[in-house]
Amino acid sequence: MNALRMKAGLVQRADARAWWHAALFAVPAVAFLLALYYHWFAVRDRHLIFLYFHDMGAERFDTTPFGWVTVGRYWMTGFVAGGAVMVLYGTANLIAGRVRKSYHAPEWWRLWLLCAIPLVIGVPAIVMTVNDPVLPLRNAAQVTVALLIALALAVWFGELAARQPSTYLLLLVDGVALTGLYFVTSGIDDLLEGRTGRAAPYLIVALFGLVLLAIGSAITSWRRQLRIPSTSVLFMGYASVQYLLVPLIHHLFFSYDEGTYIPSADNYFIFVHSVPGQLLMWGIMLALALGVTRLRVWLRKLRGPEPAA
Repeated sequence: MNALRMKAGLVQRADARAWWHAALFAVPAVAFLLALYYHWFAVRDRHLIFLYFHDMGAERFDTTPFGWVTVGRYWMTGFVAGGAVMVLYGTANLIAGRVRKSYHAPEWWRLWLLCAIPLVIGVPAIVMTVNDPVLPLRNAAQVTVALLIALALAVWFGELAARQPSTYLLLLVDGVALTGLYFVTSGIDDLLEGRTGRAAPYLIVALFGLVLLAIGSAITSWRRQLRIPSTSVLFMGYASVQYLLVPLIHHLFFSYDEGTYIPSADNYFIFVHSVPGQLLMWGIMLALALGVTRLRVWLRKLRGPEPAA
């Protein structure tokens, strides 16, 4: 009985240490995110950050304060913010894992939960009370849910960054490659509508994606110590790049109209216009991730067993 109690006490202490370890990251993450939302919704001029009444060249783009384009910009703040957290958190774990070999990142779900509780309160409190217009509950809920989804994706690969940096970096490169292949859809749309000038950059990016996938496949075949990501992990790597990293880069470097603005949701999500179209595209990208994973497993087997030392 005493042995069981001692074992239970050790488990409880280990669990408590795990929660404290996660809290060391959660506190600055929550402070950063709340400051970011306060800056976007309270400090910045709403007409500039969310492009109220912006002329997008067609009548179907409703850019009034609660038009569908603007509402998409509201909840896209979650993915831009998630991209910032992904970059900062991933970098911190890459460095910590190199400085201290025994370091382990917090379990992602502990960190996410510790962040989610104050954010569920803090984000609506900001967006529903400051500046003009304040957001109604429905839009505040959309903003908060988008942030929580993005945050889960942002902290998902923390342990991989800390313990297997080469695999983590290669996964990000694969994410860039798959995102490049995704953009071929925009190029095809432009080609079908006769806009060859606009189609060319998208098709070049897609070709670049193919080259990156080929390089990644060669590296994983050559370096046996690298883990080949499973289909689901590869798909998550793609999603973290397309839905977090690219919107962040878009916001910081490619959106400027008297100040940076939040990108439109329909640049990244098909479901804004068509839910079946979004599901089809995710299915295609998942199938592509499956194909890449099986190809890499086959290439490694083709090389034969590791030679004896």
